[in-house]
Amino acid sequence: MTISEYNNCVDSFSDGIYRFVLKNLRDADVSHDIVQDSFMKLWLKRKDVDAKKAKSYLFTTAYHTFIDHIRKNSRNTSLENLENNHVSSYNDYSDLKEILGEAVNKLPDIQRSVILLRDYEGYSYQEIGEITDLTESQVKVYIYRARVFLKKFIVSPEMVI
Repeated sequence: MTISEYNNCVDSFSDGIYRFVLKNLRDADVSHDIVQDSFMKLWLKRKDVDAKKAKSYLFTTAYHTFIDHIRKNSRNTSLENLENNHVSSYNDYSDLKEILGEAVNKLPDIQRSVILLRDYEGYSYQEIGEITDLTESQVKVYIYRARVFLKKFIVSPEMVI
């Protein structure tokens, strides 16, 4: 990969990677750090990475980095923080986008990741499998389960009222 191809990758993919990480972590500062780290890793491996596969490499690197971050920080989470994160009020919602965002945030990490990669970023099942180290059939199952959960969440009586 040449320097101009690397710069093109930064221009083309940084926003998409940031959105993907931010939707999963919901922390802007950590998301910026992970995007920066992903591009740093690409820079270090630029001679080994084909420019055509740079997008997949970046999303894979960002995915593994934020999974490591989640694992590292889940050990440090206290019971109080866990309880506070799951308290929500359904009466304040009137916008479908807010409701859908809340539903996506309630998904397990792996389901949230695959649904965001598929529906927000437009990756194929095979590409998602490569990014997440899952088989194509596992990706399809996780996406199906996520969509079933989202559908039930959106049409639940609490959301309709």
